[in-house]
Amino acid sequence: MLSETLARLYRLHTEGIKFGLEIEQVLLARLGNPEKQLACVHVAGTNGKGSVCAMLEAVLRASGLSVGFYSSPHLVRFHERIRVDGQCISDAELETAICRVEKEAAAVAKMPDGRPPTFFEFVTALAFDYFQQRKVDVAVLETGMGGRLDATNVVTPLLSVITGISIEHTAYLGPDLASIAREKAGIVKPGRPVIVGPLPDPAMTVIGCMARDRRARLVRAEETVSVRRVSQSLKGQKLAVSSSVFDVGAVNLKMLGRHQMANAAVAVAALGELAGMPGFGGITPDTLKAGLNTVSWPGRFQVLRESPPVILDGAHNPEAGDRLVETLGEILKKIPLGLVVGMCADKDSAQFLKPFKRLVRRCWAVPLNIERSLPVEAMAGLARTHGWDVTESTVEAALREAVQWAAANRGAVCIAGSLYLVGEVLALVGKEKGWEGSPARSATLSVAGGTVHG
Repeated sequence: MLSETLARLYRLHTEGIKFGLEIEQVLLARLGNPEKQLACVHVAGTNGKGSVCAMLEAVLRASGLSVGFYSSPHLVRFHERIRVDGQCISDAELETAICRVEKEAAAVAKMPDGRPPTFFEFVTALAFDYFQQRKVDVAVLETGMGGRLDATNVVTPLLSVITGISIEHTAYLGPDLASIAREKAGIVKPGRPVIVGPLPDPAMTVIGCMARDRRARLVRAEETVSVRRVSQSLKGQKLAVSSSVFDVGAVNLKMLGRHQMANAAVAVAALGELAGMPGFGGITPDTLKAGLNTVSWPGRFQVLRESPPVILDGAHNPEAGDRLVETLGEILKKIPLGLVVGMCADKDSAQFLKPFKRLVRRCWAVPLNIERSLPVEAMAGLARTHGWDVTESTVEAALREAVQWAAANRGAVCIAGSLYLVGEVLALVGKEKGWEGSPARSATLSVAGGTVHG
């Protein structure tokens, strides 16, 4: 049964996080080195990498290509991590793939210098193997953490993309922007272009040096692509997009916020580079527009309901918190805001909450359904330092109470703090209406005063 097979896979979490490419390379060699048979686009960054990957995948698919998409983490179902042509890997395919990789992973663990692969190493190998078997034209790969020693960094991609860099995972990546940038820049490959989004000066200096050392042409998206907002509402934002390669014109992007404009610029810059490569002639202004018009990325300023507004966002670090607050201010103006928040204990929760101080009227602190959850009483304590009226609650109760409060006070609700929280909310929404778990599908949750949509 798939549930038992997945349970074996999840037990690999006990291996923890181990940086290094040796085990991944040995495992892939036993699988026939599928990664060497794939054309890839490799994307890293502190924030925005998932959104940029989703934009690239949508446009490449609209251009007539078969596209593999590897991302993490999943929100509701494991299958979301591995997709071909917009469809998650099926139950049968996943069970077969896990069993195939398990056989080789067991052999690797028995080698003199071997060990069992970590969860992420195993899943990365599985994704490469599956994409190669499906004969995709191109695979879009999102790094897990960092870049240099991330398991995805066994590929030599057509091009690399670094979306943005801020302080994160300091225990693994280093204490400052330069150290973190050095890890992200590890995905830059000799002679292959690297496209970058807006970067702080210390990070840009490091990546510029790496690009020069590896003779990789550096493309700064902000210098080659123009993205101007025409209008914005809860339904999306209308953008005017042009670049040195494409005059795209008007795009209706469902993904909201100025940061998504920057992400779109990065994606368009990368697609402009790909368009000049053999096999990618199908990328045109029309297919670019078609892809961007349809792209969605659940859990990133996802509008679950318009009246009263209910926003679901996976922001979980200070930079993402700043961007979320900026977008909330743009969209919701000055209406009262209720915040449902739960975070992992290893995140900077105090700094994440800081920009919300003047925006929030009511707050519900909730636990996450994982071992690393910040205890609800600690989350509530941090929230109370801002003078908010805070309730310690469960996710389900908080969602219902928050929507009722927003309806009664002509306000809005924002649910944020972790992608794990996003997954819990989407699963709850789906469970209420028999939804089977893909966050891109439609779902509703009945609440007093109306219905929440997902």
